[in-house]
Amino acid sequence: MKRFILLVATVAALAAAAAIPLGQGAVGHDSSALRAALTVGDIQTHLEALQAAADDGGGTRDEQSAGFQNTVDYVVSELQSYGYTPVTQEFSFDVYIEDAPPVLQQLLPIPKTYVPGADVVTMEFSGTVTRTGQLVPTNDIVIPPGPVEGTSNSGCEAADFPAAVSGNIALIQRGTCTFRQKVTNAQAAGAIGVVLFNEGQPGRTDAFEGTLDPPLTTIPVVMASFAVGVELYNATTTGTVTVRVGTAGHVETVPSVNVIADTSGGRADRTVVVGGHLDSVPEGPGINDDGSGISTILEIAHQFSVLGIDPTNRVRFAFFGGEEEGLLGSEYYAGHLTARELKDIAVMLDYDMLASPNFVRFVYDGDGSAGGPKGPSGSGNVEKIFNDYFASQGLATSPTAFDGRSDYVAFTDRGIPAGGIFAGAEEIKTAAEEAIYGGTAGEPYDRCYHEACDDISNPLPEALDQFSDAAADAVFQFAMTTSSVNGGGKASSSSSKYDFKGSKVVR
Repeated sequence: MKRFILLVATVAALAAAAAIPLGQGAVGHDSSALRAALTVGDIQTHLEALQAAADDGGGTRDEQSAGFQNTVDYVVSELQSYGYTPVTQEFSFDVYIEDAPPVLQQLLPIPKTYVPGADVVTMEFSGTVTRTGQLVPTNDIVIPPGPVEGTSNSGCEAADFPAAVSGNIALIQRGTCTFRQKVTNAQAAGAIGVVLFNEGQPGRTDAFEGTLDPPLTTIPVVMASFAVGVELYNATTTGTVTVRVGTAGHVETVPSVNVIADTSGGRADRTVVVGGHLDSVPEGPGINDDGSGISTILEIAHQFSVLGIDPTNRVRFAFFGGEEEGLLGSEYYAGHLTARELKDIAVMLDYDMLASPNFVRFVYDGDGSAGGPKGPSGSGNVEKIFNDYFASQGLATSPTAFDGRSDYVAFTDRGIPAGGIFAGAEEIKTAAEEAIYGGTAGEPYDRCYHEACDDISNPLPEALDQFSDAAADAVFQFAMTTSSVNGGGKASSSSSKYDFKGSKVVR
């Protein structure tokens, strides 16, 4: 654990080490004073304040609760007390409110009603409408499923829809393209409803809450489990299947806000953006997701001020709203920057979930060497900074893909180098990971991910200790370097190829 003391150091001592071009050699600047000043106890104080913010807001820090505004007020107040001048950037977004459970019934040949939640769920942004018709499968349905996700191309092309779909219900398998693209193609083919079903590989079998993104559709769209999809598909191979499909929901506009604070010094044309998200999901207080990230960022900002660090490059501490609703705050922020302002951002560091109780030390795979999407030019150097730091502490790391689940997307989509660290969410720890990192194989990295139990008892101090040090070191390296991050190149993969936007599954 960290020493619970404040180490006073001069700026000269903090920046004494000579700069090493990023991505070459070991750590270029000595961040030890900053890391020593950054204590788990102080970060825990922020986490407790966020728990209190949620408690006063009905147990959540979701935008539709008082807990979100409590969080914003706390972050702004803390930044002001450290000597910063935070700016709040207001925006709004549409959320989907389900008004009634979905309906999926087989009327012929065998009457059967499928169970909402277990067998079928409403797709977000499906309109309020019920339709009855013949169930017509698209082409490219793959049963049994292929060995990897995305094997099925069902519904991704206009040619996938037989003429019989017109005036009837389309049966479409998940895979390859976005849900919205599949539904748009179905509507263009004349379908009066859509039954989507999961693709069938491990982890892709259940009915789940995916999103079509705004606007509302004019036809009902439901997501069924793989088992239900197989049952219905097999029935269509032996005769006519008649189904009833219905959904009910509406859209409400919700206000949100980003909080932005800059260091007073540093080159504005080499700005280092350090980001996390303010909001939680409605189900819980989000103390790991992402209280751990914003608390760490707050304390880094605090110690920059206390230690009098005069950065070579301006550091921008960014706290985004709307992340859980689809990375909306970060997209709004980046989308409202001028071309000059975008060019002035040297790098984006993303800190989302830094204290998972069954953690793995994941580092975003900036250069794509592990087989995932490659980030914009320079992202490999960001990855190396984190890996070099952990290696200097004798700690192993594992790569994780840029999978579109956090706020870096708004920056990588615009060609800005990015990276970050991640302690893990709902995925299951493997035996190999247990051997390296400890914890429990066969259990999620965070069993309370997006649940009410992601409260003050959920973050693991050991993880928070290690991840906050790495987070502080990376901020310091990029703040103090005189070397180029080697950015400006276009990303090789866009967010449209990702499964997620925040917590929203889009394909």
